[in-house]
Amino acid sequence: MILRIDPRSATPPFDQLRVQVIAHIRSGAMVAGTRLPTVRRLAADLVLAPNTVARAYKELEAGGFIETRGRAGSFVKAAPDSVEQQALGAAKTYVERLRELGVSPADTVAYVTTFLQN
Repeated sequence: MILRIDPRSATPPFDQLRVQVIAHIRSGAMVAGTRLPTVRRLAADLVLAPNTVARAYKELEAGGFIETRGRAGSFVKAAPDSVEQQALGAAKTYVERLRELGVSPADTVAYVTTFLQN
């Protein structure tokens, strides 16, 4: 698995990593059961902070692409989640991020509503 991070890109490194792993999964380059490198190892290989890789893995897991098996590590999921499960994962990630930013639940709903109307 070849992953590259472009430090000059406007796309955050965690998202570059996430998108590349998804592309490898969808292309078949990473098959179900493939063990991903540890967070620390991949961070060292890509010269990233471990938290950056951890965030990418967390979002990949929320999206249904990988699963973490505790100390055994992170693996490509055996079967992709349903659209509903993927949507729930995306919603969870969105809500968690807005909570981190201190956005109220009412404003969070308002942002989604505004986006859907455009």
